[in-house]
Order: sequence, then C-alpha cells, then structure tokens
Amino acid sequence: MCLLSLPLLLFLLCTRTKAGEVIGGTECKPHSRPYMAYLEIVTPEGHRGACGGFLIRRSFVLTAAQCAGRSVIVNLGVHNTKQKEDTWQRLKVVKQFLHPKYNDSTFLHDIMLLKLEKKANLTLAVGTLPLPPEFNFIPSGRMCRAAGWGQTSVEEPASDTLQEGDSGGPLLCAGIAQGIASYAQRNAKPPVVFTRISHYRPWINKILKGN
Repeated sequence: MCLLSLPLLLFLLCTRTKAGEVIGGTECKPHSRPYMAYLEIVTPEGHRGACGGFLIRRSFVLTAAQCAGRSVIVNLGVHNTKQKEDTWQRLKVVKQFLHPKYNDSTFLHDIMLLKLEKKANLTLAVGTLPLPPEFNFIPSGRMCRAAGWGQTSVEEPASDTLQEGDSGGPLLCAGIAQGIASYAQRNAKPPVVFTRISHYRPWINKILKGN
C-alpha cells in the first residue's frame, strides 16, 4: 500500500476484531524513513514476534499497544532486517507504557510508548518524527503513507525490507505522524484502521514529561 485516500473512518480505533497487518507495499528507498524502528518482541508466553514503530524523541518510540511483550528490543537505522549495516542502532527497552485503557480483546486505545535504555544517536539513517497537536484534523481525501515490515500479500510472510505498510508503524500526512497502524482484515480488504495520535497528545505529553 503506497498511497491511501483516507476518510476519517480509517482513523477510528477498531472494535471486536482481531488485529492484523497492513497488506501490500512497495519497497522504500533505503534509509529514506530514518524515524522507523524495527521492534523485536518476546511475548509473555516466550514466543518471538516483530512490529514497526517510530522514534519521536531520542529516548522514546511510539507504537501500537498490541506490540507489548515480556521484552522488546528496538532496532533503528534498519532497511533490511536480515542484512546488518553500520547504520543500525540496537537499543533495549527499559519501560513499556501501554495506554491505561488499552483492551487486548477489542484493541481499543491501541497505543504505547517505549522508553529506551539510552538515547539514540541522530544520524542520516536515524531521526525523529514530529507528532500532530491535540485536536488536529485531517481532511477527507488527504493522501498519506504508511510504512513498515509487514506482509506484501495475504499469502506472503512479513517483508525483510522496509515497505510503505505494517502494524505499529506510522501513518504520515504531510510529514507528520497522524496515526499508528492498528487493524487490517486478514483478507486485506478495507477498511484499514489507525489509532489517531492527536487524540492521545495529553497522555503522550504526560509520559514524556515524567520520564
């Protein structure tokens, strides 16, 4: 999914549906999305998983609450998850801030902040992404982009290279992160649902200020 025409409905949180991934995509130019974070997750049951996220401060990553785990490692400066480069920065998450109203059955309030063990070094391959102000409005029909390492088709595994779509990754409109990928149907049919970031700015600001 390279470009999306977004009615306001796509920014609503999903209810009563299992979370999935944004399907489809075209490969991004390497390191053209320096804010992207590849999350390696160990679940409470000991299974391994992965999610997208994005750097909003040198020591904080924003992602979906469904990406929480027993432990999380954040990889920055990554294009191909299977080919390590000098651009990579691998940072341990020391604290996970799930939204207090997050429901893992309905995926309501699907948003989480991750505090890193140390501050990331800002480079050409690693940078931060600005967030919208509270009550920010996106007009219907605005063209936006989603990025991540998700599936490129229903029958395919997750992509090794950064694509434009994935759970936990940002929805960018005019260079600002307006949403977090939360839900897409398994058959890849519409709608695709994103957590609206502007609604959570007071909570985000409170966490950042206190940590």
